[in-house]
Amino acid sequence: MNDSMTILKKLLKQINKYLPLLIISVIMAAVSVVLQMYIPILFGKAIDGIIEAGKIDYVSIEGYLKKILVLLILSALSTWLMNLINNKVTYGVVEDIRSKAIRQIQVLPLSYLDAHSSGDIVQRVIGDADQLSDGLLLGFNQLFSGIITIFVTLYFMFSKNTMITLIVIALTPVSFIVSKFIASRSYEMFKRTNEARGKQTSLINEMIGNEKIVKAFGYEERASKKFEQINDELRQASQSATFFSSLTNPSTRAVNNVIYALVALVGALKILSASLSVGDLSVLLSYANQYMKPFNDISSVITELQNSLACASRVFELIEAKPQSADPEDQLIVKDGEIDIEHVYFSYVKGKRLIEDFSFHADPGMTIAIVGPTGCGKTTFINLLMRFYDVDKGSIRVDQTDINTVSRESLRRNYGMVLQETWLKNASVRENIAFGKPDATDEEIKDAAKRSHCWEFIRRMPQGLDTIINDDSLSQGQKQLLCICRVMLCMPPMLILDEATSSIDTRTEIYIQRAFNALMEGRTSFIVAHRLSTIRNADRIIVMNEGKILEQGTHDSLMELNGIYSNLYNSQFAKVE
Repeated sequence: MNDSMTILKKLLKQINKYLPLLIISVIMAAVSVVLQMYIPILFGKAIDGIIEAGKIDYVSIEGYLKKILVLLILSALSTWLMNLINNKVTYGVVEDIRSKAIRQIQVLPLSYLDAHSSGDIVQRVIGDADQLSDGLLLGFNQLFSGIITIFVTLYFMFSKNTMITLIVIALTPVSFIVSKFIASRSYEMFKRTNEARGKQTSLINEMIGNEKIVKAFGYEERASKKFEQINDELRQASQSATFFSSLTNPSTRAVNNVIYALVALVGALKILSASLSVGDLSVLLSYANQYMKPFNDISSVITELQNSLACASRVFELIEAKPQSADPEDQLIVKDGEIDIEHVYFSYVKGKRLIEDFSFHADPGMTIAIVGPTGCGKTTFINLLMRFYDVDKGSIRVDQTDINTVSRESLRRNYGMVLQETWLKNASVRENIAFGKPDATDEEIKDAAKRSHCWEFIRRMPQGLDTIINDDSLSQGQKQLLCICRVMLCMPPMLILDEATSSIDTRTEIYIQRAFNALMEGRTSFIVAHRLSTIRNADRIIVMNEGKILEQGTHDSLMELNGIYSNLYNSQFAKVE
C-alpha cells in the first residue's frame, strides 16, 4: 500500500498543473449534487400533498413537479460540464506523462534500452498510459461527485431526522474497512498483471517483427508454446486481480443494504408513533440510498485506481530511470580528425572486463581497419568512439579534445556511420536519405544517390523520391545503399563503416568501394570488416581479441609478421580440398 501511495503522490504532482480546471469541476459536481439532493424533498412534499382519498392538492403537486423538472435540467447541464472538464484534465495529464516518457527515452543511456525489450517499453508508453487514463477519468467523474453527495446527503438527512442519520453514520466505517482491505491487496495483483502484459507485448513484437526468421528456423511451435505460457501467466494474474477487486462492490452493497433496511425499520416505527410522516420516510429512504451509492462508486473507483496506479508505476519507472550523464555545452568542431585513445577500460557488466588498457593513436585522414573474431570488442570500440557508452577509465580525444567535455550531438555530427544493420523509418525516400541533413536540396539528394549507386532503383519507384517506404519495402541491399547515401549526403569529417557493404552484390560493392575511397580521402575513417580483401589498402590494420590490440600495422607488414592477421587472411583464401 505504501508503494501505491508513493505513486499517487507522483500522479498528484502531474495533476497539479490543472488545478484551476479541477476546482471548476468540483464546483459543477457540487451544483449537480445539491440540485439532485433537493429533488427528493420536493417529491416528499408532493407525496404529502396527497392528503387522503378524494383530497389531493393538485396545484401544489403541479408546482413541485415543475420545480423538479427545472432542477433536473440544471443538474444534467452541470454534470455535462463536469464531465467535459474531467475529460480535458485526464487526457491532458496522460498527454504530459507520455511526452515526458518519450523525451526520457531520448536521453536514456543505451545500457537501459539494451536491458529492456522494445515491446515492454512500448507497452509502458501506450498500453499502461491508456489504462491510467481510464482510471483517472473514472476517478474524476465519480470521486468528486461521490464525496460531495455523501456530505450533502447527511446535511439533508439531519434536517429530517437526527436519530436515523446517526444510525447511518455509525455503520458507514464498515464499508470503508471492507474497501480498504480489498484495495490494499489488489494493487500487487494488478502490478503483476501489467508486468505479464508487458512481457506478452514484447514477445508479440519480437515474433511478428522477425516472422521470416521464425519460419526459417521452424520456431513456430516453440513461439506458440512460449506465448501460451505468458498468456496463461497473464490470464491467472488478471483473473486473480479482477476476482479479488470485484469483491469490493458486492461487499459494500451488502453493508449498504443492511443500512437501508435499518432506515426503513426505524422509520416505520416512527410513523406508527406519529413522529414521522410517510413523505419524510420516503425522503429518508431516498437519501439513504443516495448516501450509500457513492460508497459503491468510490469502492469501484478505488479498485480501478489500484490498476491505474500499477500502470502509472511502470510509466514513472521509465520516466525516472537514470538518464545518461549530462552533456556539456561545448561543441566539437573537427578540423583534422586526429584520434587519441589512452589507457581505456570498459565493461558492459561490472566485474566482467571487456576492454582493458586500450591505447591507440590515429593521424588525421588515416584509414584504420579493425579486424578480429566475433566478440573481440570491435563494435564496443565503435560504441566508445561515438560515446554510445562512456569509458570506465581512460580517455578518448578528438583533435586533442576529450569527448567527455563536449556534447554528444556535436561529437556524433562529425561522424558518418554505416552499420551492417540497416534502419529505415516509415516515410518518403527523400526523408530517409536526408535524415541527417533535413535542409538538403533535391539536387544534393540526387547527387548523393548517384554516387552511392541507389538512384537507379529510386527513379523506378512509383513517386520517385516521394515514394513512402518502410523497413520492409526494400531488399537488404537496397536498404544498405540508402544508408550509405545518407552518409554521402552529410559529408562528415570522420567515417565509421561497420560491414557497410555486407548485403551488396560484388559488382555494386566495387562501385561503392570507389565512392567510399573518394569519400574517405582526407577523412579519418574506421572500417570494421570481416572480408579482409576489402581493407588491404588501409593505412593501419588493428587486430583485436578479447578487448585488446594484439597486432597493428599495414597489410604487408602484418603478412610478413606471419601472426594472427596472416592466419585470418590466408584462411579466407585457402583452397577447399
